[in-house]
This record gives sequence, C-alpha cells and structure tokens, in this order.
Amino acid sequence: MAISTIDESQQKAARAVGWAYLLALPPALFAEFAASAPNLLAHERLFRLGTASNLAAFAIDGVLITALYVVLKPIHRHLALLAAFWGIVETAILMVTTLGDLEALRVLSGAEYLHAFEADRLQALARLSIAAHGVAYHVGLVLAGLRSTVFCYLWLKSNFIPKPLAAWGVFSSLVLATCTYAAIIFPELPKIVTVGVYGGPIFLFELTMGFWLLLKGLRPPT
Repeated sequence: MAISTIDESQQKAARAVGWAYLLALPPALFAEFAASAPNLLAHERLFRLGTASNLAAFAIDGVLITALYVVLKPIHRHLALLAAFWGIVETAILMVTTLGDLEALRVLSGAEYLHAFEADRLQALARLSIAAHGVAYHVGLVLAGLRSTVFCYLWLKSNFIPKPLAAWGVFSSLVLATCTYAAIIFPELPKIVTVGVYGGPIFLFELTMGFWLLLKGLRPPT
C-alpha cells in the first residue's frame, strides 16, 4: 500500500520504537550474562536480577510491538496485525518461561516442606525446570524472528528507512527464526552455533534502528 504522508502519531510511534530498541538491549544482555552463572544457589541474587531484567525487557517489547504496529499498519494492515500477534504470543511465552525460572530457585530453597523429597530428586527437578526454559526460549525466539521478518518487510515496502537497513533487518530476522527453529529439531546445534552467532545480526540491526529512528525519524515516502 502506497502512502503519501506521515502523520504525527506515526512519528511519535517511530520514536517509541527507537527508544524501545535501545532500552531493551541492556536488560536482555544482562539477563544472558546472569543465566551463564555456573551455580544457581551460589549466585542466587545474580540469577534473580537476571530474571527481573528479562521481565523488564519483555515489558519494553510490548511497547515496541505496539509502536511498530502503529507505524507500519498503513503499509499493510493485515501483515502488521499478524506480526503484532506473533509478537504478543512470543512475549507471553518468554514471560511465563522466565517466571518458571523462579520455580527452580524455590525447589532448591531448602524450605521445610521440601524435606519430604530427597536432595538428588530436588536437584533433578531444578535441572528439569532450567532445561524446559531452554526449549521454551527457542520457541519464543522462533516467533520473535517471524515477527521481526514481517515488520522488516513492511519497513522495506514503506521507504520510511533506507532500504539496505530494512533488507538487513529481513535477513537477520530470518537467520534468527531459522536457526532457533533448527535448534528445536537438532538440540546439538547450539553447541556448534551459539546464540551469539545467529543473534548477532539482529542485535546489530536493532541497535542501528534505535539510533536511526531517534536521530533521523521517518523519512517521507516517495
């Protein structure tokens, strides 16, 4: 759909997109760092801070998805709605998964009512909870890649941003969706190709988009 003007609501939403991209990155990176702690109980506070950081990032994602829909719905309303729906489901899955991490801490808390279970059984339950986090996280990232692919396609069609930047967004989003989907089928894949590798391109895209939209805004469509 070709449009000839950009209204004020789109410009404001574009700035919200820029801020959301930049503000979501620090807590997401910190959460990844916290999740790498080798011993859950020895680094319980760090683990809890990582969980809180994840929840903050997901809350910002809600703002991001809404703002992206406002900016891009004049280009193709149904595709923008599909991308927003995928984004809502993605964020819901990741939020529930993150809250489930607290269950592992509760199992290992040493509370009196847990004395009915053997220590090794509690350890197994905690490890099972953490393993479930990894699987659900990949499901959420598949939807994140699909959501971002559609939104970036609409950026490409809109001419609101430089086409090379939008094309990079489509490519990096497809890489994220494809690699995380493959990791579900081939669970040994993350040992060969880490999230830092296939997540790097979309990290660069979101960082660039954040600064571009805050400094340049939407450019008039041709």
